[in-house]
Amino acid sequence: MQTKEQTELFEDYVQKVMKENQIPGVAVGLAKDGQLFFGKGFGYRDVEKQLEVTIDTVFAIGSITKSFTCVAIMQLQEAGKISVHDPVKKYLPNFRLKNGSTEPITIHHFMTHTSGIPALPSSPALLFHTATDEEFRNDPQLLQMNREEIKPVETYEEYLDYIAQMDFELLGPPGTQWLYNNDCYGLLGAIVERASGQSYEEYVKEHILQPAGMYNSSFFLDDLGVNDNITSLYVTREKSGKQIVIPSPNWWDSTVQRAAGFLKSSVRDMLNYTEIFRTGGLVGNNRILTSESVGLMTNSYFECNPIAGENYGYGLLVIPEYHGTGMVGHAGGMKGGESQMHIIAEKGLTGIVMSNLFVKVSTAIMNAAFNCLENRSPEATHIIFKDYPVSSENLAQFIGEFQEAAKILSLSVRLEEGQLHLYMNNQPTALKPIDEDLFLIEGSTNAVRFIRDENNEICKIDLGGFHFSKVQEAAKS
Repeated sequence: MQTKEQTELFEDYVQKVMKENQIPGVAVGLAKDGQLFFGKGFGYRDVEKQLEVTIDTVFAIGSITKSFTCVAIMQLQEAGKISVHDPVKKYLPNFRLKNGSTEPITIHHFMTHTSGIPALPSSPALLFHTATDEEFRNDPQLLQMNREEIKPVETYEEYLDYIAQMDFELLGPPGTQWLYNNDCYGLLGAIVERASGQSYEEYVKEHILQPAGMYNSSFFLDDLGVNDNITSLYVTREKSGKQIVIPSPNWWDSTVQRAAGFLKSSVRDMLNYTEIFRTGGLVGNNRILTSESVGLMTNSYFECNPIAGENYGYGLLVIPEYHGTGMVGHAGGMKGGESQMHIIAEKGLTGIVMSNLFVKVSTAIMNAAFNCLENRSPEATHIIFKDYPVSSENLAQFIGEFQEAAKILSLSVRLEEGQLHLYMNNQPTALKPIDEDLFLIEGSTNAVRFIRDENNEICKIDLGGFHFSKVQEAAKS
């Protein structure tokens, strides 16, 4: 921060968010024209050993990995080995669907989440084989599922066969519907392999991580050698009617979905990475992409959050009007890890937030950092909306328990003291009504849209492109 007042305001906000959400550790880094001017760790990377977080602590970056995958695709396009408008089947001839044609689906559709393929219930099969029996027993989220019923998927060929056997309908023709899809990004990793002749992980290491000076970043912890500045992982769990935070040691992994969200990195390394999008392709003197490719990645291809004015590029969220300027970035989250990346190239500003508990607050912390830097309230939002009063009686129709297709993530919507609250990972956040069936998540730019069935009953939640189907009613408070 540039002043003592800005710094104190921001740090107080971070401490408040951490306390409210029981977050063990958070790391924040901000840079101006490529120079770090604020870098700090809050809390602990290991609570039991009282080891503090620093900006070199390694965390899971989750879905920010998707932007690395798109950088790889753009590099291969620059090399003439691929075109984003090529059909997926050119590189993955076994790509097929039970109830639809894959012929019109292009790499571009995968990169922009517009293939028409819905979110698939594939995650348990992709994750289970990575956990030992002991780790499985100690993982609260994996314990919710029956391991014996899941056949592991460990190769791209198995992955393609798995998808081909699933019984689902396309959302619509390619390019007409936006829905966040990890499976398509997993298959982008296979395309990188087929086009480059290298494994996806090795390609990213050689062509992105090493040229960008990201030496504390890898898909594999073993690659980091003797580095002990690696976070422990934490999850929430209910005990005696209260939510507690406990360590959960195994890092989730998937051999076929690494391109969708399994890179590990540090704040310092990630600030190097953001330079690609601030400078038009350069990290220091090393050119990672051409400026033309950066322009294609940061272009707005499809509106994905109309309330927040958010569009999707290639592995990047694009906000053309963010407090008077353009901003690109991405969030990431999985068990034991959460991150948010912001780049405002026009002002030379870049930032990254990382934590070791997934409670969806990293975006709020990142926004607060930029707000305090420009003398706004930490909670200030670029979203313009009107109050939309809804009576408690009408709010009751929205309560319920919801679960996404993979049956790993679940949400609960409850009515407490006349206001709806969204519970994710057992952490409550207030919902503010801003339109019919539409609510803003307090302290964020994310909206929750409730979807109705043919009987006008609430049947699903759309949260940032993820669909959660209603499984039962929730109790009123």
